[in-house]
Amino acid sequence: MVPDYTATLPAKRSAAAVLFTDGDGRVLLVEPTYKPDWEIPGGTVERNESPRAAAAREIEEELGLRVAPGRLLVVDWVPPRGTRTEGLMFVFAGEFPGDAVVRLPPDELRSWAWCGPDEVDTRMAPQLARRVRAASRALATGHTLYLEFGETEPDVQKR
Repeated sequence: MVPDYTATLPAKRSAAAVLFTDGDGRVLLVEPTYKPDWEIPGGTVERNESPRAAAAREIEEELGLRVAPGRLLVVDWVPPRGTRTEGLMFVFAGEFPGDAVVRLPPDELRSWAWCGPDEVDTRMAPQLARRVRAASRALATGHTLYLEFGETEPDVQKR
């Protein structure tokens, strides 16, 4: 039997997250226990799992909420850095339930907060803050954005 050519192709790391916003234009950020920078809720897409299914699973695991992710806001290609391989990061829109009770996994997340643009910039790593700002723009305009390392017009000469 001839091996399937697709089995020889490289695999890309991927993750999926959900952008929750409130009526004041703030976004929900979570504070991981294992690193200094805050993030939007989400995580790794597992083998044979769709990005949307991963986003829903991660929201349930991280916040204790059953939420169906909305439309795709951003796809962000991230370059390899250090020991991390390149990857594709997906951000979906999310509607935060008004009566929600957030339950964080204490071994993974320390806290959560609604954060305005300045807080996003100070609490998040720069590339993640760029991704969140782009996702917020995509939510407002109704257009999905393609990014490279959080930038809509990447300078490929810098890599």
